Amino acid sequence: MSDPTPSPAPDLLAGASAAPEAELLVSAPVQADAGVGTGDVPVADEPKAAPRLRTADRFQFVLGYGCPDELVGPDHKVRILWQVIDRQDWSAFSEPIKAREGNAGRDATDPRILAAVWLYATMRNIGSAREVDRLCKESDPFKWILGGVTVNYHMLSAFRVGHGDALDELFTRILAILVDKGLVKAKRITQDGIRVRAAAGADSFRSEERLDILLEESRQVVTELRQQVEDPARSAKVSARKKAARVRAAADKQRRLEEAVAQLPKLKEKQQETAKRAGNGKRGTAILEKTTRVSTTDAEARVMKMPNGGFNPAVNVQLATDTASRAIVGVEVTNEGSDSAGLAEPMRQQVEERTGQKVQEHGLDGGYVKTEDLERAHAQGVALFIPPKPARNVDNRGAELEPKPGDSEAVMAWKKRMASAEGKTVYKLRASTSETVNADLRQHRALKQFAVRGLKKVRCVTMWCALAYNLTIFAKVLSG
Repeated sequence: MSDPTPSPAPDLLAGASAAPEAELLVSAPVQADAGVGTGDVPVADEPKAAPRLRTADRFQFVLGYGCPDELVGPDHKVRILWQVIDRQDWSAFSEPIKAREGNAGRDATDPRILAAVWLYATMRNIGSAREVDRLCKESDPFKWILGGVTVNYHMLSAFRVGHGDALDELFTRILAILVDKGLVKAKRITQDGIRVRAAAGADSFRSEERLDILLEESRQVVTELRQQVEDPARSAKVSARKKAARVRAAADKQRRLEEAVAQLPKLKEKQQETAKRAGNGKRGTAILEKTTRVSTTDAEARVMKMPNGGFNPAVNVQLATDTASRAIVGVEVTNEGSDSAGLAEPMRQQVEERTGQKVQEHGLDGGYVKTEDLERAHAQGVALFIPPKPARNVDNRGAELEPKPGDSEAVMAWKKRMASAEGKTVYKLRASTSETVNADLRQHRALKQFAVRGLKKVRCVTMWCALAYNLTIFAKVLSG
């Protein structure tokens, strides 16, 4: 048999020539280095490969080990804060705790932990208990402070305002340490007030007549609710928790109304004193005819003129600052809208009790000028640095410090002191201490608007802010 005739080799050129022109454009290889002539045909780029990405695998099991101490670095400021807190005496905070050795019940939370949480939160300009509660679950520094202890916003909020006397003692002990180390002198202090928005709305203020009506209605509601709770037929479909919540809310509203009514005699007395100082003219009559109103939300809040020129429910926070160290050495909270309401001398006495130092020079704003304060300070050997109020008569402006025939020895000494170059230099320290401290607490220590009601609770919040400010400056010294 003869060999089969071999098949001819495929004609690549013939196949290529037979392909359509469009197919050639796609399949022709790209010659990167070849020159482009008049007969060259452009070719398309090859498609890019898929990118390589790190994707989340939330179902992969990971084994590891660690401890809460590794959550923050060795030089983190929260460690320094804890060193300061751990060295203090917390027996006053622990006194109300009912969980004791030998008694049944759940263990109480260490007050050092709660204090550290609030101080660190205040240093970070956080003043909301709910926000702090959230950070305790998400933020490593807060987790480090807790060390596995669980908290909630109810516990945090109650602790913040529930230890006024113990907090005051802690503030004083910190100042005593700074005095012993020679950092705080307190011989020259400055004082200024901050008007901070209260936890009350402008529309919550009611007149005496309206308060009496609301109080009577509230008492009727409380009585009706208690009757419903005691009647099984009327409250069968309501849970015990809802019953207690309704009665508690109604009783709380009644209590706030009773507090508002109790404030009326004080406000009326103050109104009469203000009208008496204004005289028997139109101004005094207008003051007496003005209707007295009290807030049903926060009975101790007062409508005050704010720094922006408006009027809002607020409280007057008074702070005293040591000019040598810039430490806050005195804290007080009042609902007096004017700084001239005898606030200088009590603050001076408070600073002397806290530091054990004699205040020799006291710088104040012009709103504090009162002849009675000048007389008492002069008798106590204290030099007040207060600018004079501008004269009402425009023609007498600039002559406020000139001696007058009826001036007492204290007034003469004050005028001579404030007219001197040295006195003006000392007074300028108030702007560089009190003003900057006030701004720091407003912008960086959560002293913007109070979320608590009543001067007692407001003072606790202010004390935490002042303590956080002092620890921010002196934490390394106190921990060393």
